[in-house]
Amino acid sequence: MTSTESKGVVDIPSHHSVEDTLQKLQASLQAKGVKVFALIDHSGEAAKAGMTMRPTKLLIFGNPQAGTPLMLAAPRSAIDLPLKLLIWEDAQGKVWISYNSLQYLGERHGLPQDLLANVAVVATLAAQGGA
Repeated sequence: MTSTESKGVVDIPSHHSVEDTLQKLQASLQAKGVKVFALIDHSGEAAKAGMTMRPTKLLIFGNPQAGTPLMLAAPRSAIDLPLKLLIWEDAQGKVWISYNSLQYLGERHGLPQDLLANVAVVATLAAQGGA
């Protein structure tokens, strides 16, 4: 599985539909005891507004024990926390999982590398969700 990074966003291809990818990710989070704070169905909301959008869902999740130390070290990091995974379909029907890279978060907020390990799970989850 190949990932790409552009402007601090990592894109990982998924071999499943948006819905199946989302279900895999939710099951992984539940198994790890990670709290899902919200699920935003962008394409569903677009449909309610009378617009068409390819399947696009944003999963917001985290663990206060992992994220709080980052926010204590750099309070503005809370704008990027809790963690997010975007599951979306491109114009060719390919499904992707996207997230903010750890390097981007570290540089953006001046976070020490050892604290970034607290949220490194996002990369593992994305890889599992697309497999």
